[in-house]
Amino acid sequence: MVRPGTMVLDMGCGDGDLLEYLVLQKNVKGSGVEISEEAIYKCVEKGLSVSHGDIDSGLKEYPDRMFDYVIFNQTMQQVYRPKEAIMEALRIGREVIIGFPNFCYLGARLQIFFTGRVPVTPSLPYSWYDTPNLHFLSIKDFAEFCRGQEIVIEKSVYLSEKGMVSFMPNLLALNAIFQISKR
Repeated sequence: MVRPGTMVLDMGCGDGDLLEYLVLQKNVKGSGVEISEEAIYKCVEKGLSVSHGDIDSGLKEYPDRMFDYVIFNQTMQQVYRPKEAIMEALRIGREVIIGFPNFCYLGARLQIFFTGRVPVTPSLPYSWYDTPNLHFLSIKDFAEFCRGQEIVIEKSVYLSEKGMVSFMPNLLALNAIFQISKR
């Protein structure tokens, strides 16, 4: 989804694995924002540009259209105000790429139905008491959100443990990746 040679901001970049890949393989000018000091040290060890910041409050300092892409890779569901974070990302980036676990995956639905407990899946590997996730959404939820906010879905990819999912992704995909822009 990311074109070579572009400018990328990775929100919640963790220890920088994705950012390092994009810098080395796509020759992007990348930087990251991360709240964990330990993860920042790992990014610095990899030679990555990363700043200490909170996604919920850390985007206002960036000018409009500064980046070609702003990426939320498995982090959007962890921010307190995802709508505000997405809108700010669309302001500072020409396109935004958001990857998130699909809470309505079949395996999760079956766990809730048969066990009556919060599901633990490969994309939602945490118990209810130690999860960093604050928001649980489905692929349909996110698509509906985009329609309601007049956000254009440029591309979407749905993934399972075995690869790409093209049939009934809201039921069969563990993860979704959306590339979006603002009209």
